[in-house]
Amino acid sequence: MGTDYNLIAEEYKRAKLQAWRTHIESFTLFNLLGDPAGKSVLDLACGEGFHTRVLRQKGASRVVGVDISAAMIGLAREAEVRAPLGIEYVVADVKELALNETFDVVFAAYLLNYAQTEQELALMCSAIARHLRPGGRFVTVNNNPDYTGHTDSMRKYGFLRHVSDRHEGAPVTWEFFLGDRNFEITNYYLSVAAHDRTLKDSGMQNIAWHLPQVSQPGTEDPSEEHWQLFLQHRPVACLDCEKI
Repeated sequence: MGTDYNLIAEEYKRAKLQAWRTHIESFTLFNLLGDPAGKSVLDLACGEGFHTRVLRQKGASRVVGVDISAAMIGLAREAEVRAPLGIEYVVADVKELALNETFDVVFAAYLLNYAQTEQELALMCSAIARHLRPGGRFVTVNNNPDYTGHTDSMRKYGFLRHVSDRHEGAPVTWEFFLGDRNFEITNYYLSVAAHDRTLKDSGMQNIAWHLPQVSQPGTEDPSEEHWQLFLQHRPVACLDCEKI
């Protein structure tokens, strides 16, 4: 059963403040994206708008955030009211999304790993493709299908990643530790080959996977040694591709 983010919206927002989200996740993702200035960007699975706001602050000309959770979009809209950036937020299931416009970039932090089957993945990839102009890029970070760590490997970073086995559609549970409150989310395992095949079938090309990297500030505080297990086992990975 999928995760109901309406029940954990505040907790997930807090989890975005864990150090690895800044020094590895965001650093690797935005390094891969490059300069979004002057580009239109669609942020899928945008949550409370954590990355969506950064996209606009970095100069994207138009930014639209989409999430299936009304509670997460509610938090994003509250942030927009407090500090207006001109971002539009939409509550929708990406698999059914039809905004009737195309963008220079489709951006997503943890979208594809919610597909339980290759058929669901195909619906997501089709939605991505139909919202991209020809030559537009899809840039994303996801649960890494090739994760090599053990259950307790990532505890020092504020989470654990539980995987029973690696058959297609197997649940992958992330347990986050916030000090006063723990919570879990469920992703699903689909192989790298399934992702590559489905993206290609949806009209994407030049599909490339990228390993996580640590920002320079992260190598100093906490330290380069602190991140060795994370970089060794790679619980997350980025990928990018472009529309034919």
